[in-house]
Amino acid sequence: MKIGVIREGKNPPDARVPLVPQQCRYIAKHFPVDVVVEPSPKRIFDDEEYQVLNIPMQADISDCDVLMGVKEVPIAQLIADKTYFFFSHTIKAQAYNRDLLRAILEKNIRLIDYEVLTDDKGKRLIAFGRFAGMVGAHNGIWTYGKRSGAFELKRMKDYRDYAEAKLDYENLVLPPLKIVLTGTGRVGQGAAEVLKDMGIEKVRPKAFLNETYNHAVFTQLRVEDYAWRKDKKAFVRNDFYAQPELFESRFTPYAAVSDIFINGIYWDNAAPAFFTTADMQQNDFKIEVIADVTCDIAPVSSVPSTLRASTIADPVFGYDVKNGTETAAFQTDSVDMMAIDNLPNELARDASRSFGKQFIEHVLPELLKDQSDVIERATITKNGQLTEQYAYLQDFVDGK
Repeated sequence: MKIGVIREGKNPPDARVPLVPQQCRYIAKHFPVDVVVEPSPKRIFDDEEYQVLNIPMQADISDCDVLMGVKEVPIAQLIADKTYFFFSHTIKAQAYNRDLLRAILEKNIRLIDYEVLTDDKGKRLIAFGRFAGMVGAHNGIWTYGKRSGAFELKRMKDYRDYAEAKLDYENLVLPPLKIVLTGTGRVGQGAAEVLKDMGIEKVRPKAFLNETYNHAVFTQLRVEDYAWRKDKKAFVRNDFYAQPELFESRFTPYAAVSDIFINGIYWDNAAPAFFTTADMQQNDFKIEVIADVTCDIAPVSSVPSTLRASTIADPVFGYDVKNGTETAAFQTDSVDMMAIDNLPNELARDASRSFGKQFIEHVLPELLKDQSDVIERATITKNGQLTEQYAYLQDFVDGK
């Protein structure tokens, strides 16, 4: 098998790689696989770092069996009749990638999406989520510092790696902020890690709502903390995931006491939003900064003020709660929105190493099998058609 690490073509550019130089060398040595790399001036690991380890650079990658990237591949760069790995952002029928999915089908591409590589119990095998949470939490605190002027903090992208960022945290002095964090998966755990490293105390939800603190605190909400059944029957977690439309938000009390909201959940389109635009207009809505790591775009979103994704170059926009429109950042009469959709790119070295390690441990052995349930579950298109598991996307592809 010959694997090609492709150049990232989506804008804004992404510096992450699915395999770092040392991992390419390890694969070539320990597996029946050749690895080549398409040259790129944008990677966090530059071409020379691959070349010094004798990883071949190859401008024409059309002879590769498998092509690996990170973000969506631009339609013009797709090579027909190949197997691709990347985050396609199509499984929720995202309208902005309809043409991409159509092109993949037309070009007879076998698309394997990292997002749905799971084990037999449905647990994801490979993800950048921890790093999205880490950068999202950091950027949320940074945004509040810019808004309030109460402290200074560098952007995560301006550190070489997280170890360097932690050195700065040792000298960080924060006001008595209250931060509400949603999600307990990889994203939520990554965000909590950063908040703790900043010296912010974690408290239970009930204490967070009812007590006053003279130092910065955060609480981490499970789904049962922010949602309940509309019929007020007992909460059963599996019911929420199976039938989210039966539930409604109970987040309002947290919005009344929080300065910063970090959203780190995986959101189902049928699940309730945390609050409405009308809720944001109420006098008891106290949140000033929202770091929306989830970054689903309104109106189909868990956060109605996420009007668009922001970028690493321009990370924050303001949300005018009275008019429901975008405004300039860092104004006292608006909510600041940090909604970067490629957050791990700010910790590109750390994130890439972790991602490649997961691929080698959990995915590559499956890819080399004649038959793998892991690979089949993550295969969205094959032989010019949607696979059975993703046939529900046919109406989306057809424009219905």
